[in-house]
Amino acid sequence: MAENYQIVYVEKPEESAWGIIGNGLDAYNKGFGGDYGYQRLCFALQSADGEIVGGLLGDLFWGWFHIDLLWLPEALRGHGFGAQLLAQAEDEARRRGAKHAFLDTFSFQAPEFYKQHGYRVFGELTDFTAGHTRYFMTKEL
Repeated sequence: MAENYQIVYVEKPEESAWGIIGNGLDAYNKGFGGDYGYQRLCFALQSADGEIVGGLLGDLFWGWFHIDLLWLPEALRGHGFGAQLLAQAEDEARRRGAKHAFLDTFSFQAPEFYKQHGYRVFGELTDFTAGHTRYFMTKEL
């Protein structure tokens, strides 16, 4: 039976393979962990004219809040917006049942910011771009 299969390179997986592989893994995972209860969270920083200029994107699943992206333009850093975005997102995650949070960040991004807000490093990859470290962090909510 195995001789009837071959491994091939797929140029644009989002058009074909992504759904098959992703859905297969999703079904397998649900067999062990139950339904994800998946939800997206987005808190955006908006200018006076309604333009989104930065914000936080995250996911909730299996009682965990994953902070996927948090970004602000350089000129708006240091004014408390990041702390406000993080606090509001964590509050909403708690309200929706999350007990824990996790994220990853690089040494040239914001590990100290997250540490100041109660996150601790539980893993790291050194030279995850030469000369830098990728940190994996968590926090109990």
